[in-house]
Amino acid sequence: MKIVRTIIGGALVLSGIVLTIVPGSTLFILAGLVLLSVDFPRARSWLKHCQTGMSNGARKLDRYLLARKLR
Repeated sequence: MKIVRTIIGGALVLSGIVLTIVPGSTLFILAGLVLLSVDFPRARSWLKHCQTGMSNGARKLDRYLLARKLR
């Protein structure tokens, strides 16, 4: 089962990286990191880093949109 999770997780991360360059969804990167984080601690730290970055980005976007709405 570990081999299957590793292969699918790696494929999702690689396809997410390709879709970052070509317009597409980067959610594949998160899905791949979730699968890989079950078996690899380093993937777990990358997942936390990505989640923190996405959370900070969402907060900045919310502040920007709220300031734009209040003008």
